[in-house]
Amino acid sequence: MKDTLMIIQIIIALGLSLIILLEPPRGEGLGAIGGSARLFHVGKEKEKKLDKIIAVIGGAFFILAGILAWAL
Repeated sequence: MKDTLMIIQIIIALGLSLIILLEPPRGEGLGAIGGSARLFHVGKEKEKKLDKIIAVIGGAFFILAGILAWAL
């Protein structure tokens, strides 16, 4: 049972990493100091959808991590 949960945890971690890498840059941070920040966001719907997916997968990751920590 623990081995199955560990495999699921690894798959979730890889998926979460890939989805975070798919996110477009926000245009904030040090680029805003020089005036090179993006003023207009075109793909806000896509960003909102990715944010929700990241929140769900991140929550699943932490819940599964807690279950695995308790099971050990």
